[in-house]
Amino acid sequence: MLVTLIVFILVFSIVVIAHELGHFLIAKLNGIRVLEFAIGMGPALIQFTKGETKYVLRLLPLGGACMFEGEDGVYSTKEDGKENQKVEGSFSEAKVWARIATVFAGPFFNIILAFLLSLIVVGFSGALKPTIIGLMEGYPAKEAGLEVGDVITKMDGDRVYLQSEVTLISSMSRGKTIEIEFLRDGEKHETILTPMFSEEDNRYYMGFTIGEPIECKGLRLIQYSFYEVRYWLNATIDSLLMLVQGQLSKDDLSGPVGIAVTIDQTIEQTIPFGLSATVLTMINFAVLLSVNLGVMNLLPIPALDGGRLLFLLIEVVRGKPLPPEKEGIVHFVGFVALMILMVFVMYNDIMRIFA
Repeated sequence: MLVTLIVFILVFSIVVIAHELGHFLIAKLNGIRVLEFAIGMGPALIQFTKGETKYVLRLLPLGGACMFEGEDGVYSTKEDGKENQKVEGSFSEAKVWARIATVFAGPFFNIILAFLLSLIVVGFSGALKPTIIGLMEGYPAKEAGLEVGDVITKMDGDRVYLQSEVTLISSMSRGKTIEIEFLRDGEKHETILTPMFSEEDNRYYMGFTIGEPIECKGLRLIQYSFYEVRYWLNATIDSLLMLVQGQLSKDDLSGPVGIAVTIDQTIEQTIPFGLSATVLTMINFAVLLSVNLGVMNLLPIPALDGGRLLFLLIEVVRGKPLPPEKEGIVHFVGFVALMILMVFVMYNDIMRIFA
């Protein structure tokens, strides 16, 4: 359990630090004062001030914050007991595109982190090309004319590069007919098939085993690391769409407790294969978390980066900002709603453990 806790804190902290570092660096580049750079939530464990910024490590490793001068109309200096709204380097006084870049940098740095971590995973483990290596009797793939050695290149018009992409599209098809483009002996072919539902596994199958291992070095390493991040982006976006459409339930959501349980189970399953396998699996898990954090933060929800970007884009259209005090109230309400959601998800995770 101690190992799980350490790994959880390490993985979560790396992902959060990358996010907040994005905000921090781009703010500095644009002359915006950063009052506080914090990792975690709750009481401060360690804190020190360097220059204009206070750096804080908090008790709960569940998030972070990068607080700017003049953000939401709040300023650090006062004059005659009144807020001084003309502080040099304040967020509100920066050009709108500088503020957009600063807010967007957090999620973008999560994608950069995911790519850098993917370089490690793909460099050591290689990749799996979407090449058919086996066919199942009685399933649609064989009936559709697919053969061992065929390389799937497109599904429903979307380009695929990895075995995992084919598996994702298959599992999310929900029985819908899929158009498949594939290469056989260098020639392009097309076919259609309808995945078959398995009562035993409670999912749909197309009826083939897929995945040709390839070594990735040099330019191929960069190429397939990009494909890996692309896969996780698509998986995250598809999952969000399914959630909005009501195709996922509350039990499909996971918070910090659920993530910790997943880490514990993953360590237990991979440790028999050696420490290197466990470490690489945890790095891959960090890729998933980093992409998720990046995408989730871009949702146009108050208190999230996406909500702030929405207000900034409205400012671009209007030619002037909305009152910062009113925007601050909206973000505060959004923050409270997110905290309530976090408590609900955490409670649901705990109930699943004891179910």
